[in-house]
Amino acid sequence: MALIRDIARVCKSKNAGPFELTVDVVFDDPALYRRVKSTGVLCAALFARLYDVRADAVLFTAYDAASAFKATFPRLLPSGEVGDTDVYGCQQHAPLLDVDIPLEEDRAA
Repeated sequence: MALIRDIARVCKSKNAGPFELTVDVVFDDPALYRRVKSTGVLCAALFARLYDVRADAVLFTAYDAASAFKATFPRLLPSGEVGDTDVYGCQQHAPLLDVDIPLEEDRAA
């Protein structure tokens, strides 16, 4: 198993307007990206579970040309709303950092 924090080149979040967040996970090695993609771990259902939103509210896309994944989903609170702890949405990627990805060499061991 490998944690996203250890294998992704970039894992970041930001607002996509005041009502949505977007999270990007980018790999600098296309072969590693393909291995991660083949596991199916990064998907709309994962983001729904991590961010407490409906899976059908998550727009999840794998961008093969960029070796990247993008998920966009509703914020639980609009940006700047009373109780919002991250107005810019730039700290919302944190739950993703501890996601384990079972890579092929892990299965062979």
